[in-house]
Amino acid sequence: MKGFFKYVLATIVGIFIVSVLGFFLFFMIIGALVSSTEKTVIVQNNSMLVLNLEKEIVDRAPNDPFEDLNIPGLQAAQRIGLDEILKSIDKAATDDRIKTIYLNARFINGGMASIEEIRNALLKFKEKSGKPIYAYSEMYDQKAYYLATVADKLVIHPLGTVDFRGLSSQTIFFKNALDKLGVEMQILRGPNNKFKGAVEPFMLDKMSPENKEQTMTYLTSLWNKMLEGIESERGIPVDKLNQYADEVLTFKTGQILVDYGLVDEIKYKDEVLEDLRQITGVAPNKGIPIIGAEDYALQPGRSGKGSFSRNKIAVIYASGDIGIAVGSEGIDAEKLSREIRKVRQDSSYKAIVLRIDSPGGSAFESDVILREVKLAAEEKVVVASFGDVAASGGYYIACAADKIVASPNTITGSIGIFGMIPNAGELLNDKLGITFDEVKTNEHSNLVPLTRSMTEFERNLLQQYIVEGYETFINHVSDGRGMEAATVDAIGQGRVWTGENALEIGLVDMLGGLNDAIGLAAEIAGIDDYRTVSLPYLPDPFEELFSTGTNNIRNWWLKKELGANYIFYEQYKKVSQMNGVMARMPYDIEIH
Repeated sequence: MKGFFKYVLATIVGIFIVSVLGFFLFFMIIGALVSSTEKTVIVQNNSMLVLNLEKEIVDRAPNDPFEDLNIPGLQAAQRIGLDEILKSIDKAATDDRIKTIYLNARFINGGMASIEEIRNALLKFKEKSGKPIYAYSEMYDQKAYYLATVADKLVIHPLGTVDFRGLSSQTIFFKNALDKLGVEMQILRGPNNKFKGAVEPFMLDKMSPENKEQTMTYLTSLWNKMLEGIESERGIPVDKLNQYADEVLTFKTGQILVDYGLVDEIKYKDEVLEDLRQITGVAPNKGIPIIGAEDYALQPGRSGKGSFSRNKIAVIYASGDIGIAVGSEGIDAEKLSREIRKVRQDSSYKAIVLRIDSPGGSAFESDVILREVKLAAEEKVVVASFGDVAASGGYYIACAADKIVASPNTITGSIGIFGMIPNAGELLNDKLGITFDEVKTNEHSNLVPLTRSMTEFERNLLQQYIVEGYETFINHVSDGRGMEAATVDAIGQGRVWTGENALEIGLVDMLGGLNDAIGLAAEIAGIDDYRTVSLPYLPDPFEELFSTGTNNIRNWWLKKELGANYIFYEQYKKVSQMNGVMARMPYDIEIH
């Protein structure tokens, strides 16, 4: 009896301690939120705009109350919006308080199209303002170096390195592991969808010739674009740059990098600070006023052009997997369709720019969104702007736009659909000893269970469904782009292209970033004076906390604990939510 009371007392004490700790943690979070929402940032004279691009770059700045919490011992991965970065660079050009832009990036956690937009914005900044850009780092990865080549002075630590060896992309294959487990993946693809590589990891143990071909095509396009940009700013011929890449400069340091023309100078950080003091006009040994892109983006602009215009252009963001949500991220077809519909019915909006950064997802939900895009295009100007990825379902929802604008480095196309149905009968029956029995009222009542192979009738039935879905996709692109269906099929078949390739084959109309798409929409709509409105509206941090607080807290903890491995959790969640026919990218592309 004494033992019973001892354990009960210990349990009560444990619950009390956990409750107290949770209480204090909750108020620490609230306090951090209050301080973050109330902070006021003043831009001082002789300031330096610092671009810290090691945060994850997303299309739109998140309004996540947990994003910038600074609780000792608890730090999650942080994100920065491409919209914040571009807005800051643009404002800095005409702000006489900002004397220079300082690039701080060892590596860039963003896609190639995002980097291209930032790079172009920095080039415009130099042309418009005449102010210098200064880049310094202990090392540069390939994407960071590509961006840093726009700097008027590119400096590296004496022991620093420039990772320069060309691009590669690797795919993981699961077929052999599934065979050992006794799981058969039953694959269904659209006709001639030989490039639709999403299913290959489950049916092959290496890349098919078609998949290798398309991967080499877009990697070559991305690499050539990088080399051309570096040649333009550094004056190093493309042939010489390829020679350097073959030598693998990754492990060469110091004066060699200067001799090769890759950097301007080698310096220690204290010497860099002296350079920056001279540029900003700050006295020796004095602190240099700095401001980050996130804070500076919130500062009111000095020109105010278009701020109070009655003409509005809606910039509607569609980011993430379509119909597959992880936490608060992903595209909900119903919510996105509602936003497009509200803008269509509002006469104050003169045009819509649909900003897409999505590898696709559910074919059904993609079609729901496309319907609203078509209706909007009948009443207003609709321009699609592609971010890092706008492929498969991401292209599907854009094909009815009046014009499509893509970055040269956008990953797009992948016009095709697929379905995968696992058969885990061997795993369950033979390896685990789990058996099943059933009764049914009709011949096919138990259509495609996960414990046996499909019958010929079932496979033919589902394959026809896939074929019809692919034909629907082809016809939508044919109608939207004014192309023959056979032509769309020839460049479709699940094949992935870069934006530069896509322009050549007619899948996009123009190369450029979000601002170019907005300018094009205004031009087509015939308006000079306008303001942009970003949609959907982001909720207030406190509203976000109390509406989805539990999910956000869980995801925040997972990101903190898993770090870089959080991506595998995301992929697992996406796969577990896949349902029905998918119009999705072959895989998530990571360029190294």
